[in-house]
Amino acid sequence: MRLPMAVGLFVLSLAAPAWAQSVPAASSTAPAPSRANVPVLQAITVTGVQPGPGLWKVSKGDHVMWVLGTLSPLPKHMEWRSTEVEQMIAHSQELLESPSAELTVDAGFLSKLALLPSVYGARKNPGGADLQQILPPDMYARWEVAKQDYFGNDKGIEYWRPILVAMKLYQKALDKAGLTNASDVTNTVKKLAERHDVKRTPVSYQLVVEHPRDAVEAIKQTNLHDISCFNQTLDTVQNNMGALTARANAWSTGDIQSLRSFALNDRHESCVIAVVNADFAQQLGLHDLPERIEGVWLTAAQAALARNAQTFAVLPMEQVLSPDGFLAHLKAKGYTVQSPDELDQ
Repeated sequence: MRLPMAVGLFVLSLAAPAWAQSVPAASSTAPAPSRANVPVLQAITVTGVQPGPGLWKVSKGDHVMWVLGTLSPLPKHMEWRSTEVEQMIAHSQELLESPSAELTVDAGFLSKLALLPSVYGARKNPGGADLQQILPPDMYARWEVAKQDYFGNDKGIEYWRPILVAMKLYQKALDKAGLTNASDVTNTVKKLAERHDVKRTPVSYQLVVEHPRDAVEAIKQTNLHDISCFNQTLDTVQNNMGALTARANAWSTGDIQSLRSFALNDRHESCVIAVVNADFAQQLGLHDLPERIEGVWLTAAQAALARNAQTFAVLPMEQVLSPDGFLAHLKAKGYTVQSPDELDQ
């Protein structure tokens, strides 16, 4: 939840008037971020119809699962169309949807309405502190430059928590760069499954917040230690939008080698850590949420591989490429995992 939206947004969804959220899974042990081999390219996004990446093949015996790795953000004006994906879905018995966590609040309608004033208060820093009081002076100076570019003279955002400012800043930077988190790739896959009468299986970890008012009050009083998240986001917006665009273009055009050269979730991981290490994470059951999502997906994938001759699955690209991702864990369990370039040899 490139933050495209991740575990950080999951908990902070308590700070917005939405009562059920889905969030992509995050790697529990992401590799350390590295920019040494990230090319600096002009930030021009591809447009028009693009094929996206090839498919990964997971197999055991004569049972096969084809996996599409998804990515966020993607070019705003790119139209994804993959003949290979449609053919594989059409010949599959089941679609495993992208893993997620679903937050539900155990409260009646009137109780939810009563929560709204507290929820909006959770957006602000404890004690009413502003960003100038929270951030190191050099970081705040960089923020002032970015603020003028993306927020103008908005004074209210100065009192938001750094992680929420980071989210808003990131979204504005994506829009300016011609990128979007709201791509239609996963929705297109679901529609293809429906078109070919393929069973759709959501893979979701359910988390119920039984005492939402207590949870909101805990968040309001907690320092999220999210300055690292803010700093990473600021660095991405000011220095790495070209690399982010190049990565999005690589996915769109199916350039797997280039995708491997990018650190897929450096900013994402900093923002997730800010949340799962917070004092209230244990109370909400968030401290081991990535591991729980991983467990749900691995169980679903192994069951689908056992019962189907062919399965189609959607996974975040970091879980496909990471040496500690979901596909790597299937390989460690004895499944054969082949990348698109290996299959083309």
